[in-house]
Amino acid sequence: MVGAKRSDFQITGQTRPPKPARLTPQDAFRRAREHWLKGERIHLAALSEELGIGRATLFRWVGNKDLLIGEVLWSTYEPLRAKALELTPGSGVDYVVEVYRYINETLLHSKPLRTFITQDPEYALRILTSTRSPIHSRVVKANARTLREQIADGHLSPPMKTESLSYFMVRLAESCLYSDIICGREPRQEELDDACKAVRILLGGTLS
Repeated sequence: MVGAKRSDFQITGQTRPPKPARLTPQDAFRRAREHWLKGERIHLAALSEELGIGRATLFRWVGNKDLLIGEVLWSTYEPLRAKALELTPGSGVDYVVEVYRYINETLLHSKPLRTFITQDPEYALRILTSTRSPIHSRVVKANARTLREQIADGHLSPPMKTESLSYFMVRLAESCLYSDIICGREPRQEELDDACKAVRILLGGTLS
């Protein structure tokens, strides 16, 4: 190019643009999580098209739809639990009950969760409460860890096995949070308050 200046080559793109970063399974998870938090349905076919990858690749990365949504749900529950543990003072029965209350009151008013349940109630109930669901089993195990820590520190002496106690606590919460699906009654704060009282008794505490 006669008479061209060095700056002309720079402006017109003689320097190669950087290659776009390769997508990873984490990218697929993050995009699915964004959709869920916005109250949007997650469809693997639409997600693979959005990411510009084949369906087989997406399935290899995230498994099936149930597993992906289970991971999305856990990604919202885990930091909520950590925050409850951090902000709740005290120890023993009072501590466990208040952590339980903090978590489940937050879930009771979670707009993305309520939207997810409204969109497909039967499917949501299966993902949220099935013993084969990754979210249910992880919640039970996480709750059991808190109980074991309190027992090990001498702050708690429950009258039943830790694993059974944790399971009953989680089922009580589910019966309140998802009562609209289970029995056609809108979830209410009063029922959650009663669940907290029941948990206190299960832990060996007394009602004031």
